Amino acid sequence: MFDVSTVAAVVNRRDIDFLLHEWLDIKALLKRPRFESHTPESIDAILTLAQDLAERELAPTLRKSDIDEPTIDEVGRVRVLPVVVDAVQLLAEAGLFSSVFDERLGGLQLPHLVHMTALGILMSATIATPSFLVLTVGNARLIVTFGSSAQIAAFAEPQIAGQAMGTMCLSESQAGSSLGDIRTRAEPNGEDHLGKRYRITGHKMWISSGDHDVTANIIHLVLAKISDSHGRIVEGTKGISLFIVPKVLPDGSRNDVRAIALNHKMGYRGMPNCALNFGDGHDSSSGPAGAIGWLVGELGQGLPQMFQMMNEARIGVGMGAAMPAYRGYLMALDYARNRLQGRPIGRKSGAPVAIIEHPDVKRMLLLQKVYAEGALSLVLYSARLLDEQHTAPTALERQSSEELLALLTPITKSWPAEWAQVSLDLAIQIHGGAGYTRDFDVEQLYRDNRLNTIHESTTGIQAMDLVGRKLRRDGGQAFRQLWARVRATCSSASTRVALAPDREAVNAAWGQLNEAVAVLLAETDEARALSHATAYPSAIGHAVVGWLWLDQALACDRALEDSISDPERSFRAGKLRACRYFAEVELPKIQLWLDLVTSMTDVAAAMPIDQF
Repeated sequence: MFDVSTVAAVVNRRDIDFLLHEWLDIKALLKRPRFESHTPESIDAILTLAQDLAERELAPTLRKSDIDEPTIDEVGRVRVLPVVVDAVQLLAEAGLFSSVFDERLGGLQLPHLVHMTALGILMSATIATPSFLVLTVGNARLIVTFGSSAQIAAFAEPQIAGQAMGTMCLSESQAGSSLGDIRTRAEPNGEDHLGKRYRITGHKMWISSGDHDVTANIIHLVLAKISDSHGRIVEGTKGISLFIVPKVLPDGSRNDVRAIALNHKMGYRGMPNCALNFGDGHDSSSGPAGAIGWLVGELGQGLPQMFQMMNEARIGVGMGAAMPAYRGYLMALDYARNRLQGRPIGRKSGAPVAIIEHPDVKRMLLLQKVYAEGALSLVLYSARLLDEQHTAPTALERQSSEELLALLTPITKSWPAEWAQVSLDLAIQIHGGAGYTRDFDVEQLYRDNRLNTIHESTTGIQAMDLVGRKLRRDGGQAFRQLWARVRATCSSASTRVALAPDREAVNAAWGQLNEAVAVLLAETDEARALSHATAYPSAIGHAVVGWLWLDQALACDRALEDSISDPERSFRAGKLRACRYFAEVELPKIQLWLDLVTSMTDVAAAMPIDQF
């Protein structure tokens, strides 16, 4: 009988080291003035700390926080599992909330690449607990970017220190992704040293960490509509502004913000998800006329400001999908190596063999590997672009990185989320009946990841953003920049005989993409162009991941020419085989998706509603 107590490693550190040091060249990044106080050795120490915390403190919360969900009492106080509270506070004490911020603000001034890698290690242990960090860092970064110095000191610095947590309050019951339809109101209420003060009234829904007992204070960033000079609500997105609304006011009194219910989730249960009321006069010393909030920046700029946090959160969602898939792969690999079942084909007697010996199990494991490690590569590449956007030597390089990141962000969010689910489905299948039980963690990882195709805008909305805004709006300029990087990799691979089939497959896939992009750009009917938007991110996501696999295969193939140990040779040969498998099995799928795009078939879009 397989030992249920066997626990696969949270991460294979060799994978992480390869991606950071050999592929993404963290050493070159550390030579930039912003990061010059760090060394490769200090980066390794930070990641070792993250791994220690993940294995020792976070991994035990995975199942516990799934079983013992957050609770809410009659006055709206939300409690989370004490071990989650303790774990989040340990992350704060370790300085992980401060990693990307300026030293003048108490930050460590680390590259986003390092921050995202550390986050990924934590998320491999459990997705819910580190997500407090994702929201808080994004909240504080937005305030640092757009807030006043007084607002930064009062509301961002406590979050950087891990003394307060942050949220983003966008959606409402009647307005999920359609933010132009929100009804939360903001009315002027004077001015003080923190800026223009408003009274906020309304209801927000689906608010992750909207209330909890991890910290005494929670800093809400709230989108609300303002009135014009005639007292009429400004309709659409132009009337939306952004407000800082703390749970506890600077004078120590309770603001008029209250959790009225918890949403009972399929997975991802360790972090509470709340319905919040602002300004209902309940349990507040600030009076019944509304919660007190301070305007961030200028009126009417709420959505453009919030997009900074949303886009960074989308990269975080990508990581939150990649790492459960990666952990599920390690668990399935561990199980397959230890589970004895059946005999090789043609042999009817003798001792049973580990199921990893069976061809179909090898197939499923290799698929898991290419999806999980491909997703992780995509997220870390995007994090590297974020660093380039802010620290590249020239303005042209910074602008190019910004444009590329904008193009890749909807892919970085949606591709890992979609294919992690496929990977985790395979993890359950490899475990067989055991995988369908709660005795093994892969079923929870499957449930936890299911949210990632939904929150921070669904896969379908990300697809419309990619096609409508990121491709058509700039005439394909960012896509051409990306295509130039792909061509450069293919050119480098042209001298490597072992990579010829992989290079040809990547070249062919990107040739097909170019043709499809030309069709999308030439289409004058916006509705027709978007009618198959969801097929395009699948295609370009696969093409990007295929390119990233080829880029990593280049590094591995070169290293095999040197004198290296047998474990190192196996490690790199495994990467090469994964690249080949993705080229042979996954890249051909691109043509099927693109056929939908180029044909512009309306068989689904034109279907009359009554025919359903």
